[in-house]
Formats: sequence, structure tokens, C-alpha cells
Amino acid sequence: MATETHCPYCSLQCGMRLAAATGSTQDPLPARTALEVREWPEFPVNKGALCRKGWTSTGLHRHRERLTQPLVRSAATGELEPTSWESALDHIASRLVALRDEHGPDSIGVFGGGGLTNEKAYQLGKFARVALGTSQIDYNGRWCMSSAASAGTRALGLDRGLPFPLADIEHTDVVVLVGSNLAETMPPAARHLAALRARGGQVVVIDPRRTPTADQADVFVQPVPGTDLALAQAVLHQVIADGNVDDDFVAARTSGFAAVQESVVSWWPERAERVTGVPAREIRALAALLGSAERAMVLTARGAEQHASGSDIVLGWINVALALGMCGREYAGYGCLTGQGNGQGGREHGQKADQLPGYRMIDDPAARAHVAGVWGVAPESLPGKGRSAYEMLSSLGEPEGVKALLVFGSNIVVSAPNASFVSSQLDALSLLVVADIVMSETAARADVVLPVTQWAEETGTMTNLEGRVILRQQAITPPKGVVSDLGILRGLATRLSSPIEFGDDPEEVFVELGRASAGGRADYAGITYQRIREEEGVFWPCPSADHPGTPRMFLSSFGHPDGRARFHAVEHRGAVEQPDDDHPVHLTTGRVLAQYQSGAQTRRVRDLPDDGPFVEIHPMLAGRLSIDDGEVLRLTTRRGAMTAPARVVDTIRPDTVFVPFHWVGANLLTNDALDPASRMPEFKACAVAVTPARSRSGVSE
Repeated sequence: MATETHCPYCSLQCGMRLAAATGSTQDPLPARTALEVREWPEFPVNKGALCRKGWTSTGLHRHRERLTQPLVRSAATGELEPTSWESALDHIASRLVALRDEHGPDSIGVFGGGGLTNEKAYQLGKFARVALGTSQIDYNGRWCMSSAASAGTRALGLDRGLPFPLADIEHTDVVVLVGSNLAETMPPAARHLAALRARGGQVVVIDPRRTPTADQADVFVQPVPGTDLALAQAVLHQVIADGNVDDDFVAARTSGFAAVQESVVSWWPERAERVTGVPAREIRALAALLGSAERAMVLTARGAEQHASGSDIVLGWINVALALGMCGREYAGYGCLTGQGNGQGGREHGQKADQLPGYRMIDDPAARAHVAGVWGVAPESLPGKGRSAYEMLSSLGEPEGVKALLVFGSNIVVSAPNASFVSSQLDALSLLVVADIVMSETAARADVVLPVTQWAEETGTMTNLEGRVILRQQAITPPKGVVSDLGILRGLATRLSSPIEFGDDPEEVFVELGRASAGGRADYAGITYQRIREEEGVFWPCPSADHPGTPRMFLSSFGHPDGRARFHAVEHRGAVEQPDDDHPVHLTTGRVLAQYQSGAQTRRVRDLPDDGPFVEIHPMLAGRLSIDDGEVLRLTTRRGAMTAPARVVDTIRPDTVFVPFHWVGANLLTNDALDPASRMPEFKACAVAVTPARSRSGVSE
């Protein structure tokens, strides 16, 4: 007997089956049972394929570092000491009430995560706004999907990362991946690239690094970090010059093209070459390839989006897709490759500072009235818009800022930009509560640590990168002493004298989520657990039980009231920090195959290699700095410093170094400059000094 469920990691949410390695048939299996992963070949997203992380995903079950008892920091010893659940929740509630009474509800912040189930994300937003009465809630998806979400909403009228099934990639003619290393971040998805090429299509990869994805491409374009928008402007300039604009589509289904056309007049390829480092002939060739394609897709990912101009960068590439007439055409258009496991659903149902369930905006009176009616509270009792993720963290401990922070599903100490500053802000809090499955770097700084259920120990829905709502089903009972996040919220809400009750049954919460989202942009009203089981996932919007769901969007109309897509004139600004005499090199960051996000889970899985952080550096730069392969380097930015061994490779630009962000280090360096529209920090580009980690005497530091 095996349980059909989904991988705990990225937004593919690959289908898998979990069974007892011992052959037990109990349902659910006892907590101490050894689990094994099996194929689920019928699930359409991955058809049984899994990456190394998926195959080893049971590695945290029965792990010796698993948290199984609440911990409270002792005032006497300063150490985290075991306590009972009743005592831990009583302690948290009493501290929250005292702070709220003294400083007001906005002195309490809630920080969620893009890996939480839809039910948890929904309940977290409800808990913050009703039980706590605070506006101060946001989540780590602000650092992942926000720029693409902002751009998609402004241009297309609605944000669904991929407005078509992932398998549609196989049926287009050209796919352009901007800032995506699909082969390492979502290996099972790379089969679609192979299938496309097998039928004669072409793959274009745009990235400062020659990644394993670029090795599978027909065309590889290697710009300077932070110059993706200049490249998009030049491509559009050339598409117009070549006469390849789809005039009929532009006239019938869009608005705003004239202003965009004027804005790219000066972006001839030779000018863009001086900015991007991409030869003008390559820009012309890319424009010609796209202009001659019957069907083309432009897909962006974090490399293009994690910039202080990330939303404009995405708008620039959407402009290209719109001008070519690709958006709203079958097997074509623009899409975003969502990163976190529930990066799509996590941003739809209320854990963002400016949103209510169903992708409703919190400052919309009609949205407030609808959601308040579902919750059974007065609309005027709901707080307004709060601070975005980094802005909330910047306020921690400040006189008018957040003084208590509840963290669910996020490892802020590793994942936040300018991490030294953020860590100091966490230490300034009156109360830090972290719910996690292991002692993450953030949990280790907390005043209270709450052990929660993990994947396979609980049931709940996720929404994958296609907008397909899927069901992770419980396969095994949790260890004794572990409670679900929904149970924690229920227990705290009761102690805080919440005006409404909070349930902890995930299916009941999902039914309520459906009612709260009804009529919204992300409408789940017609989706049930049973339908998900029977249909192998349901695509939103799905407004009623007899609605088939929406695998492909925008075929007849875009999400704006007039049904038209919007062109947006944008200007290239480049990275906020440019190299100078003190910091002469570009730094960019990203993922590696064996690790996921902050590494709190994957770094503890024995069967996944963990070599620690490293610095990719080009042989020309290494030679100029007298650096040998394997030598420990010191990287220094205006915010911090780290050391890591060099990997001398010819796959990186000579003016750029790369560091993965799964360990403490990379985000000590990154820039916390924010995108004005999305509030996305500039993770992907800053200026850095690179030196050997040796003292002047030649002895290593």
C-alpha cells in the first residue's frame, strides 16, 4: 500500500508515492516507520521522474535533529530549554497580549513562507488580521515571486506564474529562458526542453553563467548581471526594425504600444552591446529567431527578477512577447517559473502584506466586505496594508516597529539580504517565535521554538508553478510532541481571545478558503480534495463544482476589465551598485542541484552532497588575482564579508563571481535595495572585492 503525494521541495510539486520500507500496510503509517519513495508515473507533471532531492526526500523522517518538544529560552541560563505545549503557548500569548496592550497590534509581526500549504498560508493571514489585529504580515515569497507577480498583474491583469501547463513547452517553436537554470533547479522539467528540441524547436538561455541548462540550449546569451532589461529593450527594438510586430494582435488585444515603441527607439543593438556585453550580432540573431517563430515563449526566473528593477525587467520581456503576438496564443506567451514549493498558492490567499484571500487587495472595500463576511467579522475591524517583508524586518525592535515576530516556514537568517543587519534586528526583538522542524539558524536565535509537522505527516494543498492545485496526503503519523501549524494557530487564537474560532482540520480550512476566494482573481470555490484526487490536480480559476478549471489563460481575454493586455514603457537602470575601485567585480548568487532554499532541510539529508559554499571565478580573473583552484577567497561588499574556496571555471563571465545561497555567507553580501513596485531586494547583483584569504605574510586567515 502506498500514499500518493508530492515532493516537499520546488514548485514542480512532482508526484510520488510513499510506502513503508518494511512492507507495513497501516494507514497512516506509524511515526517510526522507515519510508521509501516510489514512482507515480500517472501524475502528468513529472510522469514518475524525480530529481535527487525528491528521491532522498524522506531523509528528515526519524532524523536525529528533528525537533519534538517546544523550547523556551531561560531567563536564568540564556539557553533554550524543553517545556510543555501548554506552557509554551501560554508564554507566547501572555507576551503578545502585553506587547499589544502597550504598543498596539502593529507591534506584532508575522512572517510566513512560500513552502506553507494553502491552508496554512490562508490561516496565517486570517490569524494575523483577526486574532492579532495586526497589519504586519508578509512572507519570504516577497523575495522570490513578487517582481513577476507585480509585472504580470500590471501587464496581463492577473498573476499566475505559468498561464499554461508546463508541458506546453514541448509544442512551442522557441523558448527563451531568462535567468533560469531549469536543469539544476527543476531537473524533471528539463525533459520538456529535450522534447522541444527533438521536434525541431530551439531553446535560448540568457544567464551570466553557462549553467547545465545553457549546455542544453541552441543559443546561449551571457549578459552582465543586472542588464537583462537593456537586452530586452534591444531585442524589441530589433523586432520592430525587422517588421516582425504582430500589428493585428497589438491593435485588437493590447494598449500602450506606441509609448513602448518610442521608448526603445534608442536601444539599437550596438548601444545594448556596450551595456550588456552581448555582441550586437547575437542580439539581432535572437530578435530574428523570435520574429520568425510561429509560436514562442518567454519564461523568466529569479535571475531576471531578483533586482531592484526586477518588475521593470519582467515588463520589458512581456513587452517583447506582446509585440510578437504570443500572449494568449496556444503554446506561446509569457510565463514565470515559480521557485518555492507553494510560491504560487502562497501569494494568493492572504499572507502578503497587501492581500486578502483569492488574490484580493486589502485596500479594496468590496474585497474586505466579502472576506470579512466569510470570517464573521466587521470589515472595518480588518487592518490595512502592512510593510513588505524586508521593510518589516528592518523595523524590528525600532520604536515604531515590530517588537514581536512569529516565523512560520522561513529561515530568515540565511535567506534575507544584508543578513548581518537582519540578524541584529532579530536580536533586538522583545519576542521571537519560530515554528520549524529542525533547529535552523533562525530558530537558534528564538525565544520560543515550536516543533511542527512536516510533509508526509500532514495533509494539505499546494499550487504548483502551472496554477495546478494538488494534494499532499498524509502518509505517516507525526512524532510524539509535534503539532501542526494549524494547531498552533488555533491554540494561540484561543489564548488571545480571538473573536472567531480557528479550525485545525486542513480540509475544513480549505473549504473555507474556497468560500473566501470565491469571485476573486484566484478563485478556488469549485475545488475540493475529492476533485483533486480524481483529476490529478485542478487549475484555478475554478469558480464552481461544474467548472473544468482553467489550464490555459488569456486565450480570449486578458485579466484587465477591458480584456486587453497593457504594454508598459520601462527604462533600464542597471544594478544599484556598480563595480568601482574598491569593489571591482560583479557578484551574483543562485542555487545548486543538491540543495534547496536556505538548506535547513537538504543540508541534513545524508544522501545529498554538502560541500559547503564556494566561489565560481573565471580563469582570467583568477590569474589576474593570483588565485588557484581550491584556494580560500575572501569576498567583501559594503555590507559584509565571507570566505569560501574558489572554483576556477570558464562558465562564468570574467567580470563576475557566483556564490550559492544555501549556506550562511552569500546573503551577508547581497544588496537590500528594493524594487519600488514589488519590494523585491536586489539579490542578483552587487559589487564585490575578491582577494585571497591570506594575510600579508602569506599565511591563510
